[in-house]
Amino acid sequence: MCGIAGIISSNTNKVNKEALLHIGDALAHRGPDGMGNWISAKGNVGLAHRRLAIIDLSDRAAQPMHFGDRYSIVYNGELYNYLELRKELQKAGMIFHTNSDTEVILAMYSIYQEKCLDYFDGMFAFAIWDEIAQQLFAARDRFGEKPFFYALDKDSNTLYFASEMKGLWAAQVKKVANERMLLNYLTLGYTQNPADSSETFFSGIKKLPAAHYLNFRVADRQFKIERYWNINREKKNTEKDPSKLIEKFKQLFYESVNRRLRSDVPVGTSLSGGLDSGSIVAEIVSILRNNTLSKDRNTLKTFSAIFPEFEKDESEKIKMVSELLGVPNFTVSPTATDLINDFEKICYYQEEPWKSSGSEAQYNVFKAAKNQGVKVVLDGQGADEILAGYSKYLPWFHQEMGKQSGIKYFFYQYSDRREALKNYASAKAPSIASRFLSRRASVLQKNHPYISREYLRANYGKDFFQKPIVRGLNDILYFDTFQMGLEELLRYADRNSMAHGVEVRLPFLSHELVEFIFSLPTELKIHQGFTKYILRVAMNKKLPEDIVWTKNKIGFETPQKIWMQDLRVQEMIHEARKKLVAERILDKAVLSADIKPRDSYLQNNDDWRYLTGAMVLG
Repeated sequence: MCGIAGIISSNTNKVNKEALLHIGDALAHRGPDGMGNWISAKGNVGLAHRRLAIIDLSDRAAQPMHFGDRYSIVYNGELYNYLELRKELQKAGMIFHTNSDTEVILAMYSIYQEKCLDYFDGMFAFAIWDEIAQQLFAARDRFGEKPFFYALDKDSNTLYFASEMKGLWAAQVKKVANERMLLNYLTLGYTQNPADSSETFFSGIKKLPAAHYLNFRVADRQFKIERYWNINREKKNTEKDPSKLIEKFKQLFYESVNRRLRSDVPVGTSLSGGLDSGSIVAEIVSILRNNTLSKDRNTLKTFSAIFPEFEKDESEKIKMVSELLGVPNFTVSPTATDLINDFEKICYYQEEPWKSSGSEAQYNVFKAAKNQGVKVVLDGQGADEILAGYSKYLPWFHQEMGKQSGIKYFFYQYSDRREALKNYASAKAPSIASRFLSRRASVLQKNHPYISREYLRANYGKDFFQKPIVRGLNDILYFDTFQMGLEELLRYADRNSMAHGVEVRLPFLSHELVEFIFSLPTELKIHQGFTKYILRVAMNKKLPEDIVWTKNKIGFETPQKIWMQDLRVQEMIHEARKKLVAERILDKAVLSADIKPRDSYLQNNDDWRYLTGAMVLG
């Protein structure tokens, strides 16, 4: 886990040690354990690396790392199956000089080129320079856990890339707000463009989409991006016995957690009091219990954010799990004062707007891990998107289940006649439902009370309102996992963890596990009103019944509404409004409007969007 950057240019004046040092300094928080820079013999390539040492802590594993006289790599992430791949390569006669996963990536690329990505189980963003072909190959993991930003200057034939945009800005890439992205965030809360996953909040800066790779050949200016992996959401598992499918799920989940414990530094986990993080802790405890070579489970530290006296506080459930499993738990309790003190720092690390104050809690959880000497933290993100964990998925479940049953099914499921008819119509005409939802988002934006009409006219774009055509539950899960939703959460986790030099690993995002889940019958995802049904069955008896079988799903929340009532926070919001008015984005009338504190997940959370959206303007 590290910070990576590079400059590739036919203009060798662009590639120099000073520029690489500036970029590396901007990424220093991502890699506090070491730094390295390298410029090719021809002077047309420069690579920079900031190291967070997790696997093979020796100097031999430092980067940029070279393979023979041909390949040089900078790499951010972890290859969880590197031991298995290394063993196969050794059988084929490959000799290794380090114990790192970095060298395994280089060896695999030397044999398979871009096809090496098919073999990798991991989270990664890396760039490999091929000195013979004079070509850069860069790739990003399947879900977008690790970031990769780039700017291509066609006039000077120069490609800049970095783990964070501040690395590009340090290389003198211009920082110019993407007005369309900002408009859609302020009015709709969108932090992604569902029609173009490469788009960022800054014009001229792109992100390499998840599950994609790029090639840049300097001599002939060839630049291309290709997708290397995707989910087949239509594929159905041929196994008909639910008990065998549940056992397969258990096996894949166990293997994913076990691989993500591979580390040469201490490993901990987050613990929210919910099913997802609790499942990971329970699985780790089981692994440690069965591994006679491992240390006592009490060495597994867990970390939580709690909010005493807040109605959605999960302290009791966190305590229940930690005591049942016998793992120590360390807590943080952020306040409005902490939000005020941390706000500019979180904005600096996030770089793009963050949609709720949950980032304040997450930032402090990772800070607590660092203070306890833990450099790797496992977390439960991704489970809700792949396993249909939110209650919002229930209507789509009923639409799929009721499609063949007729209208009586919907009247049975919904006491409200209009709700029943609406869902029946959506099931029968998903394309029309998609267009209706797209138009509704468009109308919502146009009717926003304080957006400047001129700003709206100048930046309105219909492509932002693309809603998925949902013919079955898998369609909406795919949209949320791969097009709009999950990557936003992964960005928060990456930046908040790396701000403290901590690595976050996500067991639910093993691609083999995700492929299996998408192939499952819908009834194993939602069953008798229980979301994430197969996970609940797998964790039955391993976790308290109140956690496994509760239907009262609560997304992790901070007391954001209470914090927004603090006069100091309201002053920050007022200053953000003033900045947006000065840029002619909001009308002046907003300055005299009352501030409306909202809970984290409400749709009309305008004042929070003003607060974090104004950061894009600098």
